[in-house]
Amino acid sequence: MEKISDKDGIDLLVKKYGELKSEIHKVIVGQDEVVQQVLMSIFSNGHSLLVGVPGLAKTLLIQTISDSLGLSFKRIQFTPDLMPSDIVGSEILDENRSFKFIKGPVFANIILADEINRTPPKTQAALLEAMQEKQVTAAGHRYDLDKPFFVLATQNPIEQEGTYPLPEAQLDRFMFNIWVDYPSFEEEISIVKNTTSDLKVKLNPILNGEEIIYFQNLIRRIPVPDAVYDYAVKLVSKTRKNSAMTHELTTKYLDWGAGPRASQYLIIGAKCYAAIRGKYSPDIEDVKAVAYPILRHRIVRNYRAEAEGFTVEKIISELMK
Repeated sequence: MEKISDKDGIDLLVKKYGELKSEIHKVIVGQDEVVQQVLMSIFSNGHSLLVGVPGLAKTLLIQTISDSLGLSFKRIQFTPDLMPSDIVGSEILDENRSFKFIKGPVFANIILADEINRTPPKTQAALLEAMQEKQVTAAGHRYDLDKPFFVLATQNPIEQEGTYPLPEAQLDRFMFNIWVDYPSFEEEISIVKNTTSDLKVKLNPILNGEEIIYFQNLIRRIPVPDAVYDYAVKLVSKTRKNSAMTHELTTKYLDWGAGPRASQYLIIGAKCYAAIRGKYSPDIEDVKAVAYPILRHRIVRNYRAEAEGFTVEKIISELMK
């Protein structure tokens, strides 16, 4: 990309973000907040976990976003018999009797990890290294993954039989936990009209990999006032027991609080949220705007909270007051 000032870069991001949303909504009806959060995680160089019941177009949404971004896309269907080599790749003997590494589907820009909680921990761990280190290890050799690299995983919250709950360490690797809800009545009418006709939509790529990496670096450079850092770290500290900031609800309703990665993501998320709205620096309201998807999978409620109907969202809302 040609050299431009950071201010012009943010203006360009606002324009490209608007074009991206328009392109995605050619296929996806509604789900504005979901689309926004997935795009924000991409611009922030983070991964997203989409949680929702079957049939809400989670897979279609991710496929549509990858088409709009002009990036390579691979889908991995997670099943109980999936092996780490099915994700990473494996070595085979070629015709010259020497070992040759055949790359697995993880070597793409966007990975759709479909129903990620259906595979055993050993296979989940193979994806964990890719998400955190942006590399994989096979037969003692390290292989760097393509850049940019994102894992967009889906999970079904209702069917627990035959699933392996994601460990907290892996959940923590996801920047956002995005709740995909049912469409409204009007949206569902549009969905049914569009999907029961022979309508074919052609998507145009709006951004390429180089531009995405530029925007990721631009967001890192956005300045943040000390008061915003202070608010983000205090908010996360409130979720921890035995900290100087511990909130009374934490003592009463939480087993476990959020780690430092939550504070980091709150700041990066706030920067990105501010940038896509044309602001050149985030404020406390921008931190609040990204708090739910960043914190909801990082705090663990106890039995008392469940018995008294205290949802994670309600707890986060009280902590932000």
